[in-house]
Amino acid sequence: MTEAISLGVGSLVVLVALIALRMPIAYAMILVGGVGIAIVNGPSLLMNQLKTLAYGQFSIYDLSVVPMFVLMGALAAKAGLSQALFRAANSWLGRLRGGTAMAAIAACAGFGAVCGSSLATASTMGRVALPELQRYNYSGALATGTLAAGGVLGILIPPSVVLIIYAIIVEANIVTMFMAAFIPGILAVILFLLTIAIYVTVVPDSGPAGGASDRREFVRATLGVIPVLIIFGLVIGGIYAGLFNPTPAAAVGVTLVWLYGALQRKISLGDMKDALKETAGTSGMIYLILLGAELLKIFMSRINLPQATAEWISTSGLTPMTVMVLLLVALILLGCLMDSLSMILLVIPFFWPVLMEINGGIYQGADGAGYGMSTEDLKIWFGILALIVVELGLITPPVGMNVFVISALAKNVPMIETFKGVMPFFFAEIIRVVIILLFPALTLWLPQILR
Repeated sequence: MTEAISLGVGSLVVLVALIALRMPIAYAMILVGGVGIAIVNGPSLLMNQLKTLAYGQFSIYDLSVVPMFVLMGALAAKAGLSQALFRAANSWLGRLRGGTAMAAIAACAGFGAVCGSSLATASTMGRVALPELQRYNYSGALATGTLAAGGVLGILIPPSVVLIIYAIIVEANIVTMFMAAFIPGILAVILFLLTIAIYVTVVPDSGPAGGASDRREFVRATLGVIPVLIIFGLVIGGIYAGLFNPTPAAAVGVTLVWLYGALQRKISLGDMKDALKETAGTSGMIYLILLGAELLKIFMSRINLPQATAEWISTSGLTPMTVMVLLLVALILLGCLMDSLSMILLVIPFFWPVLMEINGGIYQGADGAGYGMSTEDLKIWFGILALIVVELGLITPPVGMNVFVISALAKNVPMIETFKGVMPFFFAEIIRVVIILLFPALTLWLPQILR
């Protein structure tokens, strides 16, 4: 058993080293998992797994929602929904000090509601809002930091591709996870807006007030956002109301976004072709990562590393709340090395047995006795917490994918300035983690009401 555990730990070290050497995470997991299975159980078992594993993974019906939401986000970017959202938010908030940056945050939240991808949200809204922020002489740090941080809203505000993958891994209900993410998503928007307000108060020249919109422009911009509200209402509202499941809902969303773009003459045949190519590439990448994660999970389960980790933690003497905090810190650190989807797929098979082991003692009653959640509530609560700290990896060095995306757009702003600009938002996210950690009802209340 000790040799098997040593092999598992050594394999994880090799995996991290391969990722640090910039090998694609999917290939790294396939290599480590495949070689590990071959070492433990022989090449014949590996061949048998490869013969059926891909079909078994990719034929899951719930996974069909992923390319549909990816396509909806690609079409939304081409249909001009991002511009409509930013114009409306800027007409409401632009007159305030730091208002254009606040408008960018609000627009990121709105676009995330029809996109589901953090990188797509950051990239699309960066192209829309960055010129306006620069026109009003916002500091490079605040302008780029706001857009990089705003992009992370796309990963949590439903629909979220990573949230869907998490639900599939832990066998949670996707609709329930969407419900649980709603209040924490709104909390993120509020904290980000407060962060900007404090930032421009401390550094007044960083975010001057913009010009006030005249009544005609205000009305036009406000009416322009109605299609987004209709699409979001029909897709997410339809899911919450039980009118359809996530996959049909995504299909409805794709159709509505395409119709809007076609009627506005903003989506051509070439745009549709590009969106389909983008969807195929992104979905293929996600599916390949899923295959690698499954191979790695099979290898680790055969040497009982997750169970051994859970047993070691349960006998370590650490309090359950301490263990929970350590798990979240580990996720933040891993986020500095890999993207959010890969991290969720890699760590959840290890963390879930630990969570099940400590459930029952996370919270202490007046008599000092521990009490736990139901397994379903634990899946929901930890899933939201995990996704929030995963978001932090998108704006922290050395990876900070959102920072790289925005830096590619703002070539005149040094990357170090962008990292400085996202730090206030990083601390706002830490505050959100603490709030949800201490008050699980923020994630559990809405699912329980709507059940």
